[in-house]
Parts: sequence; C-alpha cells; structure tokens
Amino acid sequence: MKALDRERWLTAAGLGLALATLVVIVALPVAALVGQSFFDRAGAFVGLANFARYLDNPALVQSAFNSVWLAALSALLCTAIAYVYAYALTLSCMRGKGPLRAVALLPLLAPSLLPAISLIYLFGNQGIFKDWLGGLSIYGPLGIVLGSVFWTLPHALLILTTAIATSDGRLYEAAQTLGASRWRIFCTVTLPASRYGLIVACMVVFVLVITDFGVPKVVGGQTGVLATDIYKQVVGQQNFQMGAVVGFVLLIPAVLSFAVERRVRRRQAAAMSARATPHRPEPVALRDRVLFGVCLLIAAAILVMIGMAVFASLATYWPYKLAPSLKNYDFSNMDGGGWGSYVNSLKLGLGAAAAGAVATFLSAYLVEKPRHFGLLREALNLLANLPLAVPGLVLGVGYIFFFNAPANPLNGLYGGMAILIVCTVAHFFSVAHLTSLTALRQLDREYELVAESMGVPFWRTLWRVHLPVALPTVLQVGGYFFVNAMTTVSAVVFLYSPQTTLAAIAVLNMDDAGDVAPAAAMASLIMLTAAIGRGLFALAGQAALARTQGWRSR
Repeated sequence: MKALDRERWLTAAGLGLALATLVVIVALPVAALVGQSFFDRAGAFVGLANFARYLDNPALVQSAFNSVWLAALSALLCTAIAYVYAYALTLSCMRGKGPLRAVALLPLLAPSLLPAISLIYLFGNQGIFKDWLGGLSIYGPLGIVLGSVFWTLPHALLILTTAIATSDGRLYEAAQTLGASRWRIFCTVTLPASRYGLIVACMVVFVLVITDFGVPKVVGGQTGVLATDIYKQVVGQQNFQMGAVVGFVLLIPAVLSFAVERRVRRRQAAAMSARATPHRPEPVALRDRVLFGVCLLIAAAILVMIGMAVFASLATYWPYKLAPSLKNYDFSNMDGGGWGSYVNSLKLGLGAAAAGAVATFLSAYLVEKPRHFGLLREALNLLANLPLAVPGLVLGVGYIFFFNAPANPLNGLYGGMAILIVCTVAHFFSVAHLTSLTALRQLDREYELVAESMGVPFWRTLWRVHLPVALPTVLQVGGYFFVNAMTTVSAVVFLYSPQTTLAAIAVLNMDDAGDVAPAAAMASLIMLTAAIGRGLFALAGQAALARTQGWRSR
C-alpha cells in the first residue's frame, strides 16, 4: 500500500511539473502577447485603442488581406499538386516510387529562405530565366506563392499519402465488380475516402504559409503580409504593442484552422472501418506513364530549386563569373553572420533534439500510462497540443514580453542559448508529443498490470519496458527536433543576441545586406547538415530497433 501511495505521489508530482513547464513555455508567453495588445508603451491600459489604430492603418489592413488570399491560393495549389503526387505514390504502379518520394520530401530539410533565394537566381533581375515571366515580377505575390508551395509540399504530401493509403480495398473491388469506369471509381470511391485528408492538408498548408516569415521577407517585395509586419513593428520600429496586435490578428486564423483540423481529424477517425482491407492497385499502362511523367516534372522542379541555390553558392561572381569556388563560404568576411552562427545552430539542434526527445516522451508517458489523475492527464494532453495552434512568430514575440519582463525570475534566460532551445522545443512540441504517444499506445496496459501485481515499481517498468520499445521513436523525434532547429526562423528571429546568432538568421541578415550568394551558401550548408543529422538519427533508430526489438522478428 505504501508503494502504491508513493507511486501516486510521484505520478502527481510528474504531472504537476509537466503542466507547470508547458504553462511557462507556451501558455504564459501567448497570454503575455495577448495582454500587451491592450496596453500602450507606457504600460497604461488602453483597451481596444491599439486595435482601432491597426484598423485605421490601411497598410496593415492590406497586409492582413494579402496574407489570407496568398495563403489560401498557396494552399489550394499545393494541395492539388500533392494530391496528384500522393495518388501516384499510393494508387498506381508507376516505377521509381522510392526516389520520387525521397525527392518530394527534400524541402523538409531546407529553411524556407532557400526557395526564395533560388527564385531570385531563377527569375530575379539577373535570373537565368527572367524573360520567361514576361512582364511579371518574382518580387511580390508570384514569388510568395511559388516559394510557399515549394516548401509546404512535403507537409501536404505526407498527410495525403496517409489519407489515400487507408482507403478500403473492398470498395474498389465492389466498384470493379459492378463495372464502374476508372474515372467513376475515382469520383465515387477515392475522392470521398480522402476528402478529410484534403481538408486537413489544405488547412495545414494555409497555416504554414500565413505564418511563414522567410519567403515573403526575401521575395515579397512591396507586398506586405502579417508575418513581415510583426518583424517590422518589433525589430524595425520597436513598437512592441502594435507588434502584439499584429500577432493577435495572426493568431486568429491559426486557431480557427487548428479547430477545423481537429474536428476533421476526429470525423476521419470515426469513418474508418475495422473490417477495411488494404487496396492493391493494378497496373494500367497509360495512367502509370502519365502519372510518372507528372511526378517527374514536379520532382525536377524541386531539384532545380535546390540545385539553383547550391550552384549560386559555388559561383565565383554571379552572373559574370560562374566558375566554381568556395569564396561565398568564407562567412567570416560576410555581413550578417559567420561560422559562429553555424556552430550556434548545431548547438541549438543538438540541445533541442536531446531536450525535446526526453520531454515529449515523458509527457506522452504521463498522458498514456498512469491509471489515476484523469483530469490532470487530459489537461496535460491539451497543453501539449496547444503549440499546434500557435504560430512561431507569435510564440517568439510572446517570449519577449514574458521572459524579458524584469519581474520574471526566469529573466536570466533571455539572450542566451537556453531560451532558444526552450522556444524551439515549445514550438515543435505537439507533433513530437503525438508521435511518442502513438508509440506508447502500442503497448497494452497488461504490462503495467502485471508489473504492479508483481510489486515492480513503475519507474523500473518505464526503464525496462516502455523506453526500449519506444526508443526508435524517441530517436526519430530527436531527428525531427534537430532538423527543425536547424531550419527554423520564425520562432527565434526575435530572441537571438549577437553571441547566439543562428545560421538561418545569418541567411536572413546576409540577404538584407545584399550578400545573396553567401546567403545561398549558408542555406545550402543548413540543408546538408540537416540531411546528415537526419540520416544519423535514422541509423541510430535502426540500431536501436535491432537491439531492443529483436523479438519482433522470427
């Protein structure tokens, strides 16, 4: 009985600590941002006066309108392209599926600044294909949409591939038995079965684009959007209150999209049948050739975007001397950042990988495995999913208001590497938490019941059973944090100091200083590092899988 009481007390303490941590790193910074929007610079409460000033500024209102329509257009285009690609990967028998899938996922390893820089070299004033646009300019809505579609395509593809792959094979068999044409089968079986995936993908891309800072900052030109407005208000004009108002406005579409996505996901889960069978597509020569050609064009466009940035980074002097050299990689002679920024990004990536993997595994364990404190566990799960609805820019500005407050005992974190790690972990916490939760749900509760009946302490079961089974997922989550820490800009752009400048921030600063080729070099280096890091984490996961879960194989 005493052991059981001790276990309950430890569980309660763990839940309380986890809840307090998430409140501090997510809820309170967002609350601080919302609160600041109702005060003036002197700290006096002004109610809705700041919002009235916002509505009286035509440029800020136009930025909100631009953000919505550009994000909506990008979401529609990206979802349509990703749907065709996902259909080809899952419901066709075309060749080269593995390489084509790998190429489509490459933008996950690159900061959003990379496609924007590539667009400058492809279609800018000195771009190699500048005449292809006729009278259009890449600096504006066209550039924002093209760059946004490029870097959000993998996110939509992953969602749609999963949605289409879960189609019930019995429906296809019934439709073929009734003599339905392939087009009718697509309209009556494939499309309805994946409609929720389409909605979720569209919502996810919409939120990613409307909250992205990198693409509009580089190729947005005179087209104002909410993401760049926050940066101008906070960094450029030091108008923190108006920055809080813009952040509050940016939070509204993100929260609404999050609510719609959650509702759609629940309906999608409820629509799945326990008797469903996997669908195995049959080869159709013409269809497979057409889909292969379309996917090949999309993959080629992705490789051109990435290859253009790499080529520009190696060109001696664009566009007059294209002989390869490493001059642009001499970051110590460039404005905006040096090799120290790259080293700082490595520190951030490794720190976020370690802290994030441990924190999300423990949070998932506390939500899934204890049998007591149901309300506390539900509250923890709710807080763990909250970052999905908070854009990185909003979280970054919230960190300024919360952690930089003189009365905050955590004020000492501000300006150091620790706050960058904390902000990065908080920003990407939700997806990692859900991933760890899924891994722990593979284990039946019988393990805990047997251990409890034998008097085995829960921490020993955690160490000897739960962690070994979930270790490959923990390492996968570590790789997820590492890649995002290397490539993110929005969440940390307001928090770095001269001593903690990051590689992605250096890309931004170099581009601002006119050093576009060195910016391309740093972006290419970030992508290479993210790829190597992801590969190492994947190898470690495979080794852990072989060592800890050999019982799975006969």
